[in-house]
Amino acid sequence: MSGPLVRDATDADVPAILPMVRAICSMHEKLDPSRYAMLPGVASMYESWLPRRIADPNSVVLVAEAESGVAAFLVAEIESSIPIYRLERFGFIHDVWVEPAVRGAGLGKALAIRAVEKFRAMGVKQIRLETAADNPGARRLFSSCGFRIATIDMLIDL
Repeated sequence: MSGPLVRDATDADVPAILPMVRAICSMHEKLDPSRYAMLPGVASMYESWLPRRIADPNSVVLVAEAESGVAAFLVAEIESSIPIYRLERFGFIHDVWVEPAVRGAGLGKALAIRAVEKFRAMGVKQIRLETAADNPGARRLFSSCGFRIATIDMLIDL
């Protein structure tokens, strides 16, 4: 392969994505159990949610392949701003996961760059995402793609 193969996901990719969904949810819960308290059966929720995103023309669902098959995924969609802002809609990247065995091969960056290209083609003027405070690897990845820190999310448990 000359570079990572990134393509639009299909319904046939959902079974390969679900173990990665479990991994990303588990990672987030370990990073901040309060902020990322997942409901039981989150993978089964994704199992029905992903095909809807794949079919939605306002969504971007991508997979990246390694020699072993699908080894990374990205899920994003267009969201609406509240009506006080000039920017009416923006792209929002919900999830990006690269399997640990293939990290450093450029799959995450290739997914992010392809998502930017797809949103640009949809006429989207801004893309947002969130990363866990304790995930410097994700911040490095997204910074290398041109993203910048715009807000700091804070919370208090009551």
